Amino acid sequence: MTTILKFPDNFMWGAATASYQIEGAYQEDGRGESIWDAFAHTPGKILNGDTGDVACDHYHRWRDDIALMKSLGYPYYRFSLGWPRILPEGRGKINQPGLDFYSRLVDGLLEAGIVPMATLYHWDLPTAIKDAWLNRSVVDAFAEYTSVVARHLGDRVKYWFTINEPWCASHLSYTIGEHAPGLKDRSLGILAAHHLLMAHGVGVKELRIGVPDAQVGIVLNMSPVHNDPDAPVSDDVVRHVDGEALRWFADPVYCKGYPQDMLEDYVRMGVLQSKEPEFIQPGDLELIAQETDLIGLNYYTRNVVSSDAALLQKKRAAMEKTDIDWEVYPQGLYEFIERIDRDYHPKQIMVAENGASYGDGPDQTGRVRDQKRINYLQSHIQAVWQAIQDSMPVTAYLQWSLLDNFEWAKGYSQRFGIIYVDFETQQRYIKDSAYWYSDVIKENGLQVV
Repeated sequence: MTTILKFPDNFMWGAATASYQIEGAYQEDGRGESIWDAFAHTPGKILNGDTGDVACDHYHRWRDDIALMKSLGYPYYRFSLGWPRILPEGRGKINQPGLDFYSRLVDGLLEAGIVPMATLYHWDLPTAIKDAWLNRSVVDAFAEYTSVVARHLGDRVKYWFTINEPWCASHLSYTIGEHAPGLKDRSLGILAAHHLLMAHGVGVKELRIGVPDAQVGIVLNMSPVHNDPDAPVSDDVVRHVDGEALRWFADPVYCKGYPQDMLEDYVRMGVLQSKEPEFIQPGDLELIAQETDLIGLNYYTRNVVSSDAALLQKKRAAMEKTDIDWEVYPQGLYEFIERIDRDYHPKQIMVAENGASYGDGPDQTGRVRDQKRINYLQSHIQAVWQAIQDSMPVTAYLQWSLLDNFEWAKGYSQRFGIIYVDFETQQRYIKDSAYWYSDVIKENGLQVV
């Protein structure tokens, strides 16, 4: 017997992308250099020496990509704006051709009946801003950038995300060094995180001025932290991992300031000199804690911590995983939503990214049979449905991603798209999962047996 799990009538379905991952045209029409251009062009930083120089060539093929979305009936599209395409020097003179590109994109989406959702920052910071997120002046530059795009696009774009995944843009980039600019110093990661959160605050303020009827929020990524029952770590370790990944970002956004336990941890670790570090200046926390209309959540898998790495690796080998080696764990999405709702009470929760990497390609007929992705999406969308049934304010689900694209440090080795891209010819192939998702949207519900 088949049952249809219905979603609310006003539920927002769509797909998401990011500028550096799909646009290409990295030196065209006055675009400035980004930290990801510099990082990708540094030997040894990206798998197989890949770069985003061409990516999906979306800069030239955006009309075709909109037509694909329209044909599939996707009503919402979350994209990001390339800061160096609009302000090549980070601030100052506007690059009109770059701004015109996004204006045409927005017009094209609206003409196709697709609602645009814009992300201000998805990691392509102009290299003209010296020391990137370590320099406090970057916050003023972000305010100027936000003001420019709000004035030029705010008459048509009403959904705005400020910063995408500040944990990645700080710790993955400055503490772990896997992402641009590739530094490895936890104290720098914490400093970058503070400036990113301040940028969120000024971004909200500028959007309130430029787009008074905007719906605005930040996008956080989190993997629920689970302790390995066969080789558990202490509760203190779990607390710290959770604090660095989620609470350090969500607490200040929701008026709680930085977690005191984490400040104490960082002092004890020698990462900070004081629980009141100098870089947190008077007024900073008030700036970060701007009232928002929504929060975006990005979820892919859970985080299991263990005292026995070899045992955990052996257990992971038996788990169902995607091609990027992430465990398929749909109940973690429910846990993430429930946690955010319980601890922070946002007005609305949007699943801003959720998806899976599988390498299935077109067969001789051009069909891409990606049943594993369908299974992944089905189980995670069902978790969203359950959250709604349990009175959590989930208003949107945005699949990641519309297109196979440049997957950051993994280059082109991972395919998250529901549309296959042949990176040699730029030909697009609609995957089975895209058609399946189209049916979910048309039905506004999920068929389960």
